[in-house]
Amino acid sequence: MAQGAGEKTEKATVKKRADARREGQVVKSTEVNTALCAIIMLAFMLITLVSFIDKLRDAFFNFLSSGALGSASAGPMNYPVTEGLYLSVLFTLAGIVLPILGVSILAGLLSNVLQVGFLFTTKPIVPKLSKIDPIKGLKRIFSLRTLIELIKSILKVILLGYILYDEFRKLMDVFGSFMGLNLYGAFTEILRTALTVALKMSLVLAIIAAFDYYFQWRKYEKDLMMTKQEVKDEYKNTEGDPLIKSKIRQKQRQMSMMRMMDKVPGADVVITNPTHYAVALKYESEVNGAPVVVAKGQDYLARRIKDIALENGIEVIENKPLAQALYKICKIDDEIPAEFYQAVADILVYVFKQKNPNSFSRR
Repeated sequence: MAQGAGEKTEKATVKKRADARREGQVVKSTEVNTALCAIIMLAFMLITLVSFIDKLRDAFFNFLSSGALGSASAGPMNYPVTEGLYLSVLFTLAGIVLPILGVSILAGLLSNVLQVGFLFTTKPIVPKLSKIDPIKGLKRIFSLRTLIELIKSILKVILLGYILYDEFRKLMDVFGSFMGLNLYGAFTEILRTALTVALKMSLVLAIIAAFDYYFQWRKYEKDLMMTKQEVKDEYKNTEGDPLIKSKIRQKQRQMSMMRMMDKVPGADVVITNPTHYAVALKYESEVNGAPVVVAKGQDYLARRIKDIALENGIEVIENKPLAQALYKICKIDDEIPAEFYQAVADILVYVFKQKNPNSFSRR
């Protein structure tokens, strides 16, 4: 039984998942990052290939052509001239390369947002002594997870290598046609072919990434599994100990009952069953539009209400149907419903007549 109680058989609760997320434990696959970044970047390069090559050609003619080299060597190569030439080359190459790097960075951010969402935490990079423990380090190196990652990497290299070889074999006849093109056309076609093959490999990598993400999700769910005792402990910590909550509710009921009993001496009449129900009513015409239930009870509470009423000279009137109906329908501090106005009015007239017989006789 003790061993069974320690088995992780329960799915992670919402709180456990939220705590794990704050610690940086999320479902994430590096294969998804690699595949998505490669697909977006290669697709962007294919779309902008002509513009990219034109910019490279212009940069070549501006800085490496015989005319550009001749004009550069015509004057003195002092520090200001060299600095200006260096900055010009730097800004030109940056204008060519930065759009590709920017798309790559945006693709990386998009991949992380799609997998993890918007999350910022420094917990994973907090230094821990366990991370530099040599024994734990050896366990990680020779663990089953490391072996699986190694096998996955070998299979990925073999698969992508085969695809590359197959595409190269298919293009052997095409390469010969490049011989008849000029340098610009040949370079453009070679680069387009290389990018197309790389994009096909990235699409295959995306399929591998989908399987890897599934296995990472399975592992994540398994690592978050909880024992029945952990679920109970978490419930106690979040919702409170059931025993303590029961004690609190009991105390609240006692305090509510005491406040209710304190109102009985101010009531005008108590209507009873006569033994099972008791309802205390008070009518203040200046404050309320109808009599108000200031206390009610059943069995023991009913007897206590009657005892307090008798001790304080409050009239106790027996009316079984009315007492039961008021007890079931009305809540404490509620005005009585309109259908009971006449029945309660007759009782209150009788009570007031008993208290002040002279005033009623003069009327």
